[in-house]
Amino acid sequence: MKMNLPNKLTVLRLCLVPVLLLVGMLPHSVIPFYVSCVICAILFIGTAVTDMLDGKIARSRNLITDFGKFLDPIADKFMVIGAMFVILHKFSNLRTIMIFVLLIVVFRELAVTSMRLVVSTGEHIVIAANSLGKIKTVSQIVAISTVFLEPVVQLITRWIAEMVTGKPLFWRTDIVPLTWLSLLFCVVMTVWSGMNYILSYWKYLDPQK
Repeated sequence: MKMNLPNKLTVLRLCLVPVLLLVGMLPHSVIPFYVSCVICAILFIGTAVTDMLDGKIARSRNLITDFGKFLDPIADKFMVIGAMFVILHKFSNLRTIMIFVLLIVVFRELAVTSMRLVVSTGEHIVIAANSLGKIKTVSQIVAISTVFLEPVVQLITRWIAEMVTGKPLFWRTDIVPLTWLSLLFCVVMTVWSGMNYILSYWKYLDPQK
């Protein structure tokens, strides 16, 4: 099957997800923790970049296809949910909050996808992504990237501080303020954007039909 460039990027993004899962879930005896974090961040940010590129190229070159409409949102959801499963496995100090975040993300995506399906088939209305949905996506990308990279940044900062002071520093590796703030913002935007979609199109859901 011949595919245009945006569709190839979408397929590439989908193929990178199992690679991310494999790297993130390998034991630390195979890939050291901090090295694994960097690789996972690169893979995830790479998939996010392809998400931005395929849509931009498809619109600018008029290469929008039914295949792309079908696969692009699936690849997006696999990308985010797959990365969150890696975090669940990899970061024991974040396991409780990540279960909460993952449930919210999955529930939101199922609810919005189901509503889009019902409204598009029943009312022939296409629910396009709005600004809240785009901010939600960015917030999820930022949150996941922060989870992977904040421990690495803390490690580098500790090394620099120890070189400057000449003394080993006590460092609480379980304190990750940027991670918590970004995850909180991600949860707020995921819930807000989901409720916005549901309330905007609830009128098209007739319980008598």
